[in-house]
Amino acid sequence: MDSLTVERAQQLLEGCRGRRIAVVGDVMVDRYFWGSVRRISPEAPVPIVDFEEEQCRLGGAANVAHNLAMLGVRPLLIGVVGQDAAAEILFELLHQLGLETTGLLPDPKRPTTEKIRILGNRQHLLRLDREVRTPVNSTITTQVLKLLEAAEDVEALIFQDYNKGMLTPELIAKVIELMRRRGVPVFVDPKEENFFAYRGATLFKPNRREAAAALRQPLRTREQLVAAARQLQQELACQAVLITLGEEGMLLWESEWATFIPTRAHHVADVSGAGDTVIATVAAAVIAGATLLEAAALANIAAGVVCAEPGVVPITSQALLEAVVRG
Repeated sequence: MDSLTVERAQQLLEGCRGRRIAVVGDVMVDRYFWGSVRRISPEAPVPIVDFEEEQCRLGGAANVAHNLAMLGVRPLLIGVVGQDAAAEILFELLHQLGLETTGLLPDPKRPTTEKIRILGNRQHLLRLDREVRTPVNSTITTQVLKLLEAAEDVEALIFQDYNKGMLTPELIAKVIELMRRRGVPVFVDPKEENFFAYRGATLFKPNRREAAAALRQPLRTREQLVAAARQLQQELACQAVLITLGEEGMLLWESEWATFIPTRAHHVADVSGAGDTVIATVAAAVIAGATLLEAAALANIAAGVVCAEPGVVPITSQALLEAVVRG
């Protein structure tokens, strides 16, 4: 999108600073065990990783909040956690960033979601997930609504759904209705289980695979993609649909008009967390006054930046602006 100038990008990044966005969804911890591979195990045909370093990062909805914070936004992160070591790691990571944790609701009957990745020679070898995907109970739903009702300074809300049980159809419907009454835009990063539960949202952002699975049809051509976006907008009664297409960029559908935005990634090391960056950047840009097309174009550039780094990493205002300058 040629019309997104450096000056306009800078204006939007400055305009979102200090503003408030709620993030409701599945919070998790991403743990990375890095090492070197020089031999194969004699016990099984698998590589032996000589451990060198462990890293813990915010994942899922917590990574969306991290992205928002690095863009200068004040996130209100709302999710459910267990009472375990992973929760302690999560709280510590948030505290290090100066982010509040009042929206993290404890549930002793479920673990904090963890994704544990093993990397050898900077290659992703294995992932171990520790999680429970059963829906949260009605008590959690009530607590979430109370938190949002009290947060009168929230200017946008993001649903970040990873099918871990935090977002139920009942919770989704009640939150969207609350935001609708306030005139607050709602941005959705969906997963398959609750795909059609987000009726009335402002922007709906699936990736190609998710949209194809939900609609049960192939999405290989531009014509198929446009038809799918139109169908999703009609079924969900949303303002716009943004389908991310990996190395092909994005498709934005709004007001009976489709715009294909080509990728800005010059090198792809890891796509993990790119969807979190996209939804965070879109929401931040919109509350700063961007059109949805401007917001999508800026988010497309942001995705290209984070995909160049291994693992889940957030976008920063400086890195994003530098990428816009590079063109």
